[in-house]
Amino acid sequence: MAKVLVVTSGKGGVGKTTSTAALGAALAQGGQSVVVVDFDVGLRNLDLVMGAERRVVFDLINVVQGVAKLPQALIRDKRLENLWLLPASQTRDKDALTDEGVGRVIGELRSRFDWILCDSPAGIERGATLAMRYADEAVIVTNPEVSSVRDSDRIIGMLDSKTVRAERGERVEKHVLITRYDPARAARGEMLNIDDILEILATPLLGIIPESQDVLKASNVGTPVTLNDADSAPARAYIDASRRLMGEQVAMVVPVERRGFMNRLLGRRAA
Repeated sequence: MAKVLVVTSGKGGVGKTTSTAALGAALAQGGQSVVVVDFDVGLRNLDLVMGAERRVVFDLINVVQGVAKLPQALIRDKRLENLWLLPASQTRDKDALTDEGVGRVIGELRSRFDWILCDSPAGIERGATLAMRYADEAVIVTNPEVSSVRDSDRIIGMLDSKTVRAERGERVEKHVLITRYDPARAARGEMLNIDDILEILATPLLGIIPESQDVLKASNVGTPVTLNDADSAPARAYIDASRRLMGEQVAMVVPVERRGFMNRLLGRRAA
């Protein structure tokens, strides 16, 4: 059965788009049929991270408004045949999205794919609420800093109140993905540690993505980090997170660059 997963956060710049692309590619590498959908209308960065910016002809709003049919707007990844992109519009604003139109597009995507990953804009405004509206699951992306975690707590409240599932008395399954984590800085008290974050958010941990230049390098060449260098520390962390999304029990570690050091085992398994 198809799953709609929203990748969301309260704060901008935490790595939602990078995470959407990386998780989408990792799920596709695992044999799933996947579409990543850019809800950040007006900015449109997911196509850049996916390396598809020059192939965009129609976008999500064109499909919502009936200007184009869904197959016309879907862009197939050149590296993985079971990975697709539905881009956002750069020339419209979020008011062009409608609840009814988004619901219709999500319904059509459910019939075509195993996973629909919705890349949400930051914050609590219309674009973010529509991105999470039809979600079955949510990945809340946060950095290990107080303001980011506090804003994530606000998003968790929205997932429990503003989604179709919540209105039916059902729950959206939620996961926390911690990005830009540095164990050494956390040990020095320069950023929140894992336990602090989980105590505040009271939400199961999906994965810990270490601070790494590999993420920036991958974005700059238009390739999800899981495809650019699958052996890099962030790629391994995203691949592990994708396996947990598919129901596997994978030990929770903070991957490090492979220079003779052992991974730091946290002794915690994903809930």
